[in-house]
Amino acid sequence: MVRKLQVAVSGLGRMGARHARHFLERTPRAELVAAFDPSSEAQEWGKQYLEPYGTKLYTDYDEMLKHPGLEAVVVAGITTEHAAQTVQAIEADKHVLCEKPLSTKVEICEGVLEAAQRKPHLKVLCGFSRRFDASYRDAFAKTINGEIGRPTIMRSQTCDKFRDDDYFVKYAKFSGGIFVDANVHDIDLALWFFGQDSIVKSVTAVGVTARYPDLKQYGDVDNGVAIVEFWGGRVAYFFSSRMMMAGQQDTTEVIGTHGKITINANPAYNLVEMHELRGVRREVDQTYYDRFEQAFVTESNEFTECILDDKELPFKLSGAIQAVKIGCAMVESLQTGKKLDFDETGAQIQEEKARL
Repeated sequence: MVRKLQVAVSGLGRMGARHARHFLERTPRAELVAAFDPSSEAQEWGKQYLEPYGTKLYTDYDEMLKHPGLEAVVVAGITTEHAAQTVQAIEADKHVLCEKPLSTKVEICEGVLEAAQRKPHLKVLCGFSRRFDASYRDAFAKTINGEIGRPTIMRSQTCDKFRDDDYFVKYAKFSGGIFVDANVHDIDLALWFFGQDSIVKSVTAVGVTARYPDLKQYGDVDNGVAIVEFWGGRVAYFFSSRMMMAGQQDTTEVIGTHGKITINANPAYNLVEMHELRGVRREVDQTYYDRFEQAFVTESNEFTECILDDKELPFKLSGAIQAVKIGCAMVESLQTGKKLDFDETGAQIQEEKARL
């Protein structure tokens, strides 16, 4: 009999439910043996889509961690629960795939890293989905092969489709803000393409609340722009938005010394074009999941493979902390209206010292 990884999912909201179905239906070497979520709505969903296939449902996270034979946990609930549940799973000797970000606070992220370092035999991964996307992987391979020379400038965006409700306002209570929530993907890409050891030199961020004025109570915006300068002569420009009318628009451009490469510069849902009286149009992906569904499936399969075959994870947990640090610096710059400077070790230069 082929051994299968025994997996549990924590959180059966929108993202957690997707992870659950990926491990249940689309990861052949894994078995979804348990799932946790205290809400009655999530339990009802689980009874319909998971329980009939042998997945045991839990309303207590600690009890789920005691499930017989459990080997790995996917932490996919709300952001404020990510770190604590990841640490609990590590301490219970479970491998962990945690949705991004690990936390909205750097010191809490570092606590997760410390817990993982105490259990080096465990695989602990922060799920940056674009790292598993075929197009981004192809672009990275071409960059590593020197096809555009030395990557020098990056422009990357995460732009959500506009919603005519208060979802984004309610989400801002625990998301950490648009830069930490949305642009953390783009920040991770910059660290990937520029090099994981890249050190920030300066951060400047601005934003507006064009469609969701209630975001101001959380110090958040619905459109944000940030420029991050790295030591060594590299610059990244990040854009995030909650008000794209056509659909999800996540685009990246890497400009090198001998060329440039773009990913999803001209979004398209498929190869269909509508030729009409007023012109030619094509549909685009409506949600982040529409665009990166296959990347999430690849992520679940590769995470499983790394555990069963004792392979090295595709990227380090420390990079997830660095991405949050940069995102938090962007939030600070946005809220204070000040440019933040950092020395060559990555330590922030205080304003008084910077004036000397």
